[in-house]
Amino acid sequence: MTESEQLILLKTARETIRARVYGDAPQYDEPTEPLLQPRPLFVTLRCGGRLRGCIGTLQPAGPLFEAVKDFAVSSAFNDPRFPPFEKNEMTDLSIEISVLSPLEKVTSLDSVEIGKHGLYAKRGARSGVLLPQVPVEQRWNRAQFLKHTCLKAGLPEDAWKTGEVDFYSFTAEVFSEDEGGIA
Repeated sequence: MTESEQLILLKTARETIRARVYGDAPQYDEPTEPLLQPRPLFVTLRCGGRLRGCIGTLQPAGPLFEAVKDFAVSSAFNDPRFPPFEKNEMTDLSIEISVLSPLEKVTSLDSVEIGKHGLYAKRGARSGVLLPQVPVEQRWNRAQFLKHTCLKAGLPEDAWKTGEVDFYSFTAEVFSEDEGGIA
């Protein structure tokens, strides 16, 4: 994805949230052909450097350009961990978008690379996902990453040691706002 396309997606996410907060019509840049392709993604919001919302999908949910709008709104207003976004938070808002690769079944936990792979853990009806940047931000090693992915799935922290949890890895193209640019 080009830097220009990344900027279009970041502006689209911000404009969608801004329009929802202020109740006016959003103004979008024209999407390029690659932005009309279905891709899995997550939209992460931070205010004052703190997590404020993060919603996405591991499977493509329509054209990337449209999915960014949907998940920006969901991150701002429907993340059950946070109250709905408010006007006063717009000035501190920073948006990060993670466009994901397809999931790949992990056959050896030794193959999980910190900073490269995100993880999806599934056992029965329980599942949880952590993006590749999370263990880097938290300074986790592989064992801690596996433990926290299990916890995110609502499983015991040592469930990864039992062989009863299916893990899938993915990579992500991650880009964010940095004072009006891309970090």
